[in-house]
Amino acid sequence: MIEEVLVTLKANPKIDPVLSTWSWEVPVYLFLGGLTAGIMFFAAIMVLTNRQREVPFMTEKLVLWTVILLSIGMGALFLDLSHRWYVYRFYTAFRPTSPMSWGSWILIIIYPVCILQILSTFRQGYPKLARRLERFGVGVLALDLSERFRRPVAWVSVPFALGLGIYTGVLLNTLVARPFWNTGILPILFLVSALSTASALAILGTSDKGERHLFTRIDFGLIAVEILLVFLLVIDLSAGSEVQLASVDLILGGRYTVAFWILFFSVGLLIPFLLEARELLGKSAAAFYMAPLFVLIGGYLLRQVVMNIGLHSSWSNYANQFDPQLLELLH
Repeated sequence: MIEEVLVTLKANPKIDPVLSTWSWEVPVYLFLGGLTAGIMFFAAIMVLTNRQREVPFMTEKLVLWTVILLSIGMGALFLDLSHRWYVYRFYTAFRPTSPMSWGSWILIIIYPVCILQILSTFRQGYPKLARRLERFGVGVLALDLSERFRRPVAWVSVPFALGLGIYTGVLLNTLVARPFWNTGILPILFLVSALSTASALAILGTSDKGERHLFTRIDFGLIAVEILLVFLLVIDLSAGSEVQLASVDLILGGRYTVAFWILFFSVGLLIPFLLEARELLGKSAAAFYMAPLFVLIGGYLLRQVVMNIGLHSSWSNYANQFDPQLLELLH
């Protein structure tokens, strides 16, 4: 009987691990959610520090993309659901002890915050669209009020942005059945990565040299922190339980070593770190677009690779479970 259970149940990829059903939709959502959080955070911080004139692209142009990026990410998450038309049930209750419940409500509440951020600079960033909105009395009122309360909106945006950015890591961290995800470093790593990708997008999009130089310096510092967090992640898992030691072996000579250290770490962190260092030292600015492009690629690869590693890390020891000699002892 036990052999039948192990062979027919445990070996089924849809049963153990059940998270093998996750595919491209989840890392896309994690990446775009983090990118949205980073844009919201920097747009708000620049307003609160009265530096919005130094970063017109971030505060007036890029902020519009928060709603678009988050909606695409939410769409990807919706596609991942098995019972899509029951998604409303997330919002029929709130469970304070459930990270999934917190995340569901944050994703909904953050939309009006994003819209208020957009409206507070809509006339400066997108004057043609603003004039069309001003054809309606409600539109004029919404723009006037958002501009008037721009700083309070920025204050509200900061905690929501940080909450969204760190939640993308908490979503994985709380799934303790996946040893590679079960570390407190992961949410912080995802948050720093979110801020870094937002900086990279600002560097790529702006035509203002001062703004590009500012976000290059910011991104350089964030990448340095991210590199440190990667090593802390490895150290934390290496000092953990037996299953965590087995999970970290997946990137220390295991099947995900190349994907983690070459694709994510080298391409997404180390190379842009060196390129930005050269640019800040004034040695090379001709290919300034390469570093932020690699950062964006690395931001996505972080989510994709970490998700894949987590799916393959498990508390189950299949070597023992399917050892014929051990099964014979059960008779």
